[in-house]
Amino acid sequence: MNVFAFDIETIPDVEGGRRLHGLEGLDDHDAAEALLAMRREENGTEFLRLPLHRVVVISVAARINGKFTVFSLGEGGDDEAEVIQRFFDGIERYVPRLVSWNGGGFDLPVLHYRSMLHGISAPRYWETGDQDREWRFNNYHGRFHDRHTDLMDVLAAYSPRAVAPLDQLATLCGLPGKLGMSGGAVRGEIEKGNFAAVRDYCEHDVLNTYLLWLRYELMRGAIDSDGYDEACMQVHETLEQAGKPHLDQFLEAWTG
Repeated sequence: MNVFAFDIETIPDVEGGRRLHGLEGLDDHDAAEALLAMRREENGTEFLRLPLHRVVVISVAARINGKFTVFSLGEGGDDEAEVIQRFFDGIERYVPRLVSWNGGGFDLPVLHYRSMLHGISAPRYWETGDQDREWRFNNYHGRFHDRHTDLMDVLAAYSPRAVAPLDQLATLCGLPGKLGMSGGAVRGEIEKGNFAAVRDYCEHDVLNTYLLWLRYELMRGAIDSDGYDEACMQVHETLEQAGKPHLDQFLEAWTG
């Protein structure tokens, strides 16, 4: 079974904001500030409606054909449509189980909206049984199907009142959690041209998510303790061999 534990990072879609709200004449920073101010006035939060989130990176901790890897789509200046299309092309090719933390509430809906905007094609992802009857009872969109496992949703027993932050649960389980950055800093780092910090942060999140998924698989009996230890060791060896500072940082925080 192939697995993609994935996460996205986003910034305000200032071009969309200009079209919706007549913000022509404002530079990107001021247009973003105007969008956030309007949202605060609307409901007291700066969290924009999902169609106005522009995807800057998609990171994946993946097990593909038995091998573990971590990678990101997007290099800071990449076209958003290309980044999203490459993600769905990966689903088309490998048909993985998707694993996320709040992917059902944020990441996937954002990708849906942005795919509509860009005309992205993703037939396998959208299959629900019309072309392949086997997918009627297990597809990426059924809340209780396992082609997409939203760990936050599942562990909260599908109760919004019971959800927990990824960082907190990861830390409680002895994983690194977030390392020196939060989602609220993404826009500022992108505006400063520091895409690498955003990519590294996103890859830390998918590593936490993947390792929590392994714990979940152990908990529900899909793997035994030996299988769990072996899968964790596979992650450990991959990070050790990668020779990348942010992965070394994660490994050090994980294993001490």
